[in-house]
Amino acid sequence: MNLTTSTKPAEVTRDWYVVDATGLPLGRLASEIALRLRGKHKPSYTPHVDCGDNIVVINAKDVYLSGNKMDPKTGLTHYWHTNHPGGLKSITAGKELAGRFPERVLERAVKRMMPKNKLGRHMYGKLHVFAGTEHNKQAQKPQTLDLASVVNKKR
Repeated sequence: MNLTTSTKPAEVTRDWYVVDATGLPLGRLASEIALRLRGKHKPSYTPHVDCGDNIVVINAKDVYLSGNKMDPKTGLTHYWHTNHPGGLKSITAGKELAGRFPERVLERAVKRMMPKNKLGRHMYGKLHVFAGTEHNKQAQKPQTLDLASVVNKKR
C-alpha cells in the first residue's frame, strides 16, 4: 500500500535561480514565478509547507505588455488610497515601467498570484526583483532559469 508522504520544513532544499525578464509577457512570467515560489513544480510539494525556491528577476523594466495595456487612457491601471479625503491615486503600467521603480509592476503581479495568508507572504519574501541587469545575490550562486521557453510555449 502506497502512502502519501508529507514534506517537513527541515527536509526542504531551496535553490536560487536567476530569470531574465527581457521581452517576456508580464502575466505568464508572473504565473511561472509564483508557481516556483510556492514549490508546486517539485514532486515533494506540500500545501502547508514553504517548499519553493528563491527567484532573482533581472531586467524587470523590459517586461512585455500585450494589447493596449501600456495606453495611458485604457491601459492597465493600479489604484490605491492614501486614507485622506479625496486621496484616490492611480498610475498606469506604462508610466510605472518608464518611471523610477519599474520593478513594482512585476512584484505586484506575482504578489497577487500568491496565497493571501502568512505562508503566502513568507513565500513572496523569496522574490528579488531588479530593474537592470545587475543584482546583489551573486554570493548565493544562483543558477540561470530559462523561463522564455516555458512562457512562450503557452502562446
